[in-house]
Amino acid sequence: MTDLSGVRALTFDVFGTVVDWRSSVSAEVAAFLDRHGVEADAGLFTDRWRREGYAGGMRLVRDGELPFQTADQLHLRMLKILLEELSIEAEQAEMEKLNRAWHRLHPWIDSPGGLQRLRSRFMVSTLSNGNVDLLVNMAKFGGLPWDCVLSAQITGAFKPEPQCYQRAAELLGCESHEVMMV
Repeated sequence: MTDLSGVRALTFDVFGTVVDWRSSVSAEVAAFLDRHGVEADAGLFTDRWRREGYAGGMRLVRDGELPFQTADQLHLRMLKILLEELSIEAEQAEMEKLNRAWHRLHPWIDSPGGLQRLRSRFMVSTLSNGNVDLLVNMAKFGGLPWDCVLSAQITGAFKPEPQCYQRAAELLGCESHEVMMV
């Protein structure tokens, strides 16, 4: 077993690790498509939204092709493209509501209890490329008992840029070797 005696804080990459983003967002996408009378695979829509909008958008930011943007901004940018491709005309408020599906992600069944148990020994915090308000809303929605909500947003760069991890350790009052990323 790994020696964790020097670890004071655990930081979590939330999407997929703590929450089931795909099922959560796909359900909201399916309802949205149904309301608009569009027959399309909600899971594929969601996968593309995540892959090209979020991951692809972060790549564009890292490569200097886009200025830094929050996860919400990157998701909305791609959502508009996907809706246009499907010839869906939606009001701005309706698009923003769907875009906020990323704030309403259901945790994996063992996440809240597991985090609570870990809190007895470690500081537990997010360290996600998601924006701060997204992570706070997600924590409230899913009952996730974080000690702290940290985001790459605070550095104006995305993980895996070193400053994201270094700033998180600093804000947690730890040396880098005292923080474990989960």
